[in-house]
Amino acid sequence: MRKTYLFFFMLLGILVTKSAFALLSLELTRGISGAVPIGIVPFSMEGSAPLQDVSAIIANDLKNSGRFKVQLAASPEKVNNVVVGQVKKVGSDTYQVSFQLLDGFKDKASGSQNISLSKRFTVSGNQLRPLAHHISDLIYQQIQGVRGIFSTRLAYVVVQRSSKAPTRYILEVCDQDGYNPRPLLNSTDPIMSPSWSPNGKQIAYVSFEKKHASIYLQDVGTGGRRLVSEFRGINGAPAWSPDGRKLALVLSKGGAPSIYVMDLSSYQLTQMTHDFYINTEPAWSRDGQSIIFTSNRSGKTPQIYQMNLANRSISRLSYDGNYNARASFTPDGNHIVMLNRESTIFNIGILDLDGGGFRVLTSSQDDSESPSIAPNGSMVLYGTFNRGRSVLGMVATDGSVQLTLPARQGDVQDPAWSPFLT
Repeated sequence: MRKTYLFFFMLLGILVTKSAFALLSLELTRGISGAVPIGIVPFSMEGSAPLQDVSAIIANDLKNSGRFKVQLAASPEKVNNVVVGQVKKVGSDTYQVSFQLLDGFKDKASGSQNISLSKRFTVSGNQLRPLAHHISDLIYQQIQGVRGIFSTRLAYVVVQRSSKAPTRYILEVCDQDGYNPRPLLNSTDPIMSPSWSPNGKQIAYVSFEKKHASIYLQDVGTGGRRLVSEFRGINGAPAWSPDGRKLALVLSKGGAPSIYVMDLSSYQLTQMTHDFYINTEPAWSRDGQSIIFTSNRSGKTPQIYQMNLANRSISRLSYDGNYNARASFTPDGNHIVMLNRESTIFNIGILDLDGGGFRVLTSSQDDSESPSIAPNGSMVLYGTFNRGRSVLGMVATDGSVQLTLPARQGDVQDPAWSPFLT
């Protein structure tokens, strides 16, 4: 199995234009039993109808969150929350979109429903889908009390294999629901470990295009990129500091794979681990005061450790299971999500740093890999296998909701969830 060897393959350095339609398509496989009923009344149209159905996108967003039971009907029944709206064409390619969230309880004096949220926007035709996601975010936050993630993006690597041509590796980004996939790099050489900058404008990744591992930073908007690390040996696992000024990375230029921190303005390197162990997969704490990483310093199999950057002290965090790797902090800083193995199956697990409790989130017979946390901490994106193919999955951090994102072509791996975008 690919995952069994991924940790050591990376250390040895041998790992290896779309339409506007979805390359990935969200499929809700498990929602919560107490999902909030909500009615979405199809938005009325004034003028010629746009290509994007705003109300259908909102309904799909809320349904796929697993936390809403959506009724898409003109007269929703027995729901306390109803969304109504209008799309009005006001120019050759300009639309005014307005919506209201009604809370279902009628005001005794007027006999009408209370309005808990009301907004109006004017956008061009190609911004209707992003606007629909933004409206979904507003509704989600109003009802759930947590900022929505429908306007975020995903990065991942598509692997296209063919018996008649070299395997192709495509670094790609798409909307959170799988729509609008866009390639950033298309290569016959492996690409791995994409990592979003804190402002969502750049992605760091490892490319083998020079026949050895190198780390690049690429601008998501312009496509421009720069090479930041091509030392002899391993150049891997880039991770941005919370302020975006530094990059933690793994280099073996001094011997054993070690954690380094690079100042991105000066390219100055600071070596953080000084020993003969395998140290890799760094991830920053939210306050930038510590780094967690994967190491074999306790024995043959990897576990998760934390380094205090002020005094360089190191403490072990993971004890559940015989293999733990690829860890990162949740946004609240109180938990870490990691790849965990019990027996022979890899799953996604979450560790409470305060109470020490550990829970497995996925529990499937298919290996999981590469967990990446949503910026609101509610979901984890990860790679998994489905009918012999590598696909993406999502699971709630409380284990209550699970989705899959099967690809239409090729295998999809190494996912990374973007931060909140402006």
